[in-house]
Parts: sequence; structure tokens; C-alpha cells
Amino acid sequence: MIEGIGRDKSFAGWLVITVFVLVAEAQAAGPLLIAYGGHNETMIPLWVGIEKGIFRKYGVDPRVVQTRAGPIMMATLASGGVPLVWAAPGSALSTAVSGFKLTCFAAGNNRMPRELIVRKGIDSLEDLRGKSFGVQSIGGGFWLATMAALDALGIDPEKYKLNMRVLGDTGTVTQALMTGNVDAMVVPYSYGDMAKRAGARSLADIGSIKFVFHATVMCVPKDTTVINMETTINLTKGLIETLAFILDPVNKRDVAASLRKNLRLSKDEDVEAAYRVSHLQMPNLDVTPNLEAWRSFKRLLVRINPKVQEADLEQIITSSVVRNLEESGFLPEMRKRLAR
Repeated sequence: MIEGIGRDKSFAGWLVITVFVLVAEAQAAGPLLIAYGGHNETMIPLWVGIEKGIFRKYGVDPRVVQTRAGPIMMATLASGGVPLVWAAPGSALSTAVSGFKLTCFAAGNNRMPRELIVRKGIDSLEDLRGKSFGVQSIGGGFWLATMAALDALGIDPEKYKLNMRVLGDTGTVTQALMTGNVDAMVVPYSYGDMAKRAGARSLADIGSIKFVFHATVMCVPKDTTVINMETTINLTKGLIETLAFILDPVNKRDVAASLRKNLRLSKDEDVEAAYRVSHLQMPNLDVTPNLEAWRSFKRLLVRINPKVQEADLEQIITSSVVRNLEESGFLPEMRKRLAR
């Protein structure tokens, strides 16, 4: 069951207009604009890479603009408003089967350091029956992480009669649980800690369960004339070096400062938790989109969009960009640097 869709069309219209104004301003200034939806630690590779000038080392100058939800982000990409997106695989799959051809070439994370957090009065997985889960949009990254977590726990949302409530980004959903407006959520450890201080509890540590996952991937239109192979390679180089930077304990202060600023964290304990998430979500430099993970996403998405069954994953994801960096020696050298 889905709640909250289309409840405020005037706001949605205003948001689309705002996004396109931001896009026009950024394009006039010259940077390579990347749209994103989820505002949490999954953004840290882009935030740090941009702030520390790592991408510029490879001749690209990206900037990011938040669109608040996957459908708006993908509509912006399809319209030519942005040349790239930092998208959840679910958004990419849904867009691909709608007729818009795109390709995803680098992932920014491959683990899910999240918890299933519930309000007071819910003491077991069985108590979840008929309860509401907060998500950002149906089919987007927050929803996909929630569905993947429930799947890993052996919970069928239909049999449990779970309600997926469209509320907003991670911070908004966390606030909704803390005020009793939603029963449960699957969020990064950092947001889970905030909720637990307000009396919520953790029902399951999703990060302790082994399964394949990607939260975000970099995608471009297949027929783009703005992004060529050289640009995708250079963007991926910047992403990989940024991930190595994040994983190096020497850089903790810079990474923590970026998290504090971008996530607007005031408590040192929340910054520390966010830093932990930034490490756990990508403990290596394996940025190639994982076919097994995408097959799992496809299976979950079919529940809300039967057309996803038609998606040809090998036409949507590509390993050629990362393979180029393996063969050129760039990735092996980065791994050696990380091991030192």
C-alpha cells in the first residue's frame, strides 16, 4: 500500500521550476551538473571530490543539484536539463523501461550500513504487520534500500500488509518517526542514532547481513553528445580517488567536516556516526556496477512496475569504463595507495 503520492501538486510544480532555474544557472557558469535525489551519506563521494578539487585533477568540474526525488531527477535528465545523474538503480531501471535509453557506469557504494528503526511499542518483526514505513519516493533509492532490507530479513511487504508512506528525504523521514507520524524506517546508522536518542529502537542491523547492493550509480543518456568516453573515464577516476581519500584515516577531519556541513549536523556524535557510515558503505574501490545486485533490484521493482521485467540489464549497466581503468593500471595503483 502506498500513501502520500500526489498530495501536493502545486509544490511539485514549484520544485520542478526551481530545479530548472538552478540547472540553467549552473550550466551558464560552465560546470558539469549532476542531479541527485537522496540527501544522506551516499553523497559523500561527490561532496568530498568536489570540495577537495579531486575531480578537477582529471579535467572535469562537476557540481551537484538536489531534485528531492528520483522521478524529478530522471525527468531532468531526460529533458536535457542535466547531463548526468547520481541515481538509485531503481530510478535507472524504471526510466530505462519507459523508453529513455541510459547507461550506468560507476557505483559509489556497495554495502548497506543501515538499521531497521521502529517507534516505541514495536518489539519484534512480527509486530511490523500492518505498520507504515517512511520513504522518499516509490521506486527511488530510499524505497529500494527499504525493500532490499526487508527482503534480506525475509519480510514480504504484501503479506505483512506494510504501508509505504512517501514523506521526504532521510532527515524528514527520521523526524516523522520521532514524532510518531510513521512506524518504521530503514536508515543509515547516523540517522538511526538520532532516532534512538529520542526513544526509538533498532529492530535489525541491516549492515550485518551479507547481500549485494548499490545505493547510487552514475548514469548518462546513451545518445548524449555532452558526455564522451573520456569524460566518463575522468569522472570515474575522480570518484575512485575520492573514495580512496575517504577511506584513508589521515583524511578523517576533512571528510567529517564535509559531512557536518552538507548534512547540517550539529552534534559531534552524529558527525562521527556519519563518518562511520561513509566508510562502511564503500570499504573498497569496487565501483563496477554489480550485475547480481541489479538482478535483485529488478525482482523487487517488478512488484510496483511490471514493465521492469523487460529491462535488459546488460544494455543499462556497463563495465567498460572501470575495465579501462583496470587495464591502464590506474585502479591497481589506487588500490596499492589505499593499502599503504
